[in-house]
Amino acid sequence: MKTILIAKFTSIALATLISASAFAQINAKFAVTLSDKTHQGQGVARFVELVDKKSQGRIKIKPFYNGSLGNDVQVTSSLQGGTIEFTVPQTSPLTGMVKEFEILDFPFLFGSEQDAEKVLDGATGQKLLDKLPAKGLVGLAYWENGFFNATNSKHPIQKWEDFQGLKFRAVQAKISQETVKALGANPVPLAVPELYTALETRTVDGQGTPSAVIAALKLNEVQKYLSLTKHSYGAFLPLVSKKFWDSLPPADQTILREAAVETRAFQRGVARDQAKNAETTMAAKGLLINDVTPAERQRMRAQVKPVWDMFAKDVGADLVAEVMGQLSTK
Repeated sequence: MKTILIAKFTSIALATLISASAFAQINAKFAVTLSDKTHQGQGVARFVELVDKKSQGRIKIKPFYNGSLGNDVQVTSSLQGGTIEFTVPQTSPLTGMVKEFEILDFPFLFGSEQDAEKVLDGATGQKLLDKLPAKGLVGLAYWENGFFNATNSKHPIQKWEDFQGLKFRAVQAKISQETVKALGANPVPLAVPELYTALETRTVDGQGTPSAVIAALKLNEVQKYLSLTKHSYGAFLPLVSKKFWDSLPPADQTILREAAVETRAFQRGVARDQAKNAETTMAAKGLLINDVTPAERQRMRAQVKPVWDMFAKDVGADLVAEVMGQLSTK
């Protein structure tokens, strides 16, 4: 009888402990590179709001904007160590640990947002996410940074030959540098904090980022031309520290996934609206904007095909074929 009572007491105590942990207050930090006004920042704010609502106030996430907790590489490392719980980098910094993510950096890969959504929101995108837990990270969904466009201080870029001879900023990744070379420009690797001054002093002639980011960084103040090259597409990826994730009950993990997916359409809408508004605002301030015809964009794509061939072996031929099979522009 005594043994039965002890067993019952133990079961009740364990159930109480589990129940209490399920309703415990959870506090977490979310590191954000850009400001709260940007498409990235507004997406994070919506995600935080949804998590708070879905958890009935139990999960409190505090955003830290403007890179105050470090750059993408530093913060991602902190997630792996478990000292920060959330961040939302572009996928590019992840290529060092999961080489397959490099497929998303192939130049002129996506011809439209719809092509990008088809790949990212389907089985292919999930296949990439499934590789992250082994690296101490959990990916929740794909948000949008947007199409990268080229600015420079020399002349409009209407065909690939117009890149020739430009000193063009490249991100500190080999595929970016090889793309700039393939277009006939001279790559100058620079981090974002160095970019404004480098353009102002003509250390570099041009650079490529989404239009909304160009406006946010005020690069139109030190550039004369914006050409809508759409030479790359950037996807943001809300990440969770796996150490933190594993400490959560399944119901709370579901809350986080659902909130990230529900935020996706809103965030992408903000990104696209901000890109259009940024172009209108910058044009009013004197930036000269030109579109690039579909035919010339295809010529640019053909010109950088050797870059695809160079990196296909790292990504895997099967993955390249899988992505290409889903694109409207082959």
